[in-house]
Amino acid sequence: MLDMHSVPQQQPQGRQFNPYTENGGTILAIAGADFSVIAGDTRQSEGYSIQTRYAPKVFRLTDKAVLAVNGFAADGNMFVKKVRQRLEWYRHAHAKDMPIRAIARLIQTMLYARRFFPYYVYNILGGIEEDGTGAVYSFDPVGSYERETCRAAGAAQSLVQPFLDNQIYFKNQTPAAGTSFPSHLPLSTVLSLVIDSFTSATERHIEVGDGLEMYVVLARESTALQGVEGIGGVQEITMTEEGHRVFVIRRELKKD
Repeated sequence: MLDMHSVPQQQPQGRQFNPYTENGGTILAIAGADFSVIAGDTRQSEGYSIQTRYAPKVFRLTDKAVLAVNGFAADGNMFVKKVRQRLEWYRHAHAKDMPIRAIARLIQTMLYARRFFPYYVYNILGGIEEDGTGAVYSFDPVGSYERETCRAAGAAQSLVQPFLDNQIYFKNQTPAAGTSFPSHLPLSTVLSLVIDSFTSATERHIEVGDGLEMYVVLARESTALQGVEGIGGVQEITMTEEGHRVFVIRRELKKD
């Protein structure tokens, strides 16, 4: 008869499965008086491996709204696809584009609906409000959001956000006697800050680099239009004749 005490007892073995991964990269957005700038780098990585040097993180939704996504690349691409689908349904039903404030609430609802198995993405929505002012909305993966003047997210957020706080919100600065800080910066200054942000982040973070895409959304009769048209390599991607205009500016970043 088999002695049960002589049979070695197997210990329970644990199994783990993580459906998420972190694919690096950084995004940011800055709102101006009558424009918004939304930017992101193009590197997609996992650990110390670069999966591709061109993976866009910024996507045009309408001529008044641009969405930047960062985090788990597969979730980000699927989420953008679903948002665009919902916006197309709205366009067919109402014969107009959804305003950016409503898009922000739509994104909040879609993210919160998946809160028990969330999209592992950090979203930044930038564009033009119905009153013609620039707007930026930032989201966490489960839908909490707020309107801000500037916001960075992603691998180099801890490097970029303090720089934006100092240069956009003028934190830890004292104006000269008899002067005050401007409420909004001109487009040329904002674009320079965006380029400087990503250049410095590329130098200090291995998950940021390769290329930079900056989307510029202008309100009707924006005073910043002349500044955009004078930039080398700019491409207009406006789709309608409503007066709002969208441009994309591409720059190279370090590839090491």
